Amino acid sequence: PQRRRGQGGSGGPHVNVLTLLLVLALGACSPQPLPPEEPLGSCTVSDGDTIRCGDERIRLLGIDAPELPGHCRTGRICAPGNPVASTESLNTVIAGRLGVRRFGKDRYGRTLAMVSADDRDLSCHQLAAGQAIYRSDWDNLSAIMRTCPDAIAAANAPSR
Repeated sequence: PQRRRGQGGSGGPHVNVLTLLLVLALGACSPQPLPPEEPLGSCTVSDGDTIRCGDERIRLLGIDAPELPGHCRTGRICAPGNPVASTESLNTVIAGRLGVRRFGKDRYGRTLAMVSADDRDLSCHQLAAGQAIYRSDWDNLSAIMRTCPDAIAAANAPSR
């Protein structure tokens, strides 16, 4: 049979469309880059998942820590555990060189962020210490999942 013009041995235009779709799909599977890390001044711990750095309140990304007494709103299921121990756990590591990766703001005006102290992510620390639970719905760009999957697995282990 005679080939029509434009239909070479490559399978025609359908192969090109399939190739393009495959390339786009593979590109969509690549994780988005995280925001750049910026230096952060001195901070104080408010509770097991919130810190204050000057006038900025920062909510640690991807975790929920036990609420201090009187802070769990009616109707909300709050993270289990000891809120004082969770706050103290965060206090033990919030020293040294601090860095922040900002992801936006929550409905309370707090900055949603990954914060590190001497290159140790604070959300990951709280998970590994058993002082917070992982919340995938609060993990923008799956940043915490990408940073410390082992800490998440440990936090979700049945023994905790």
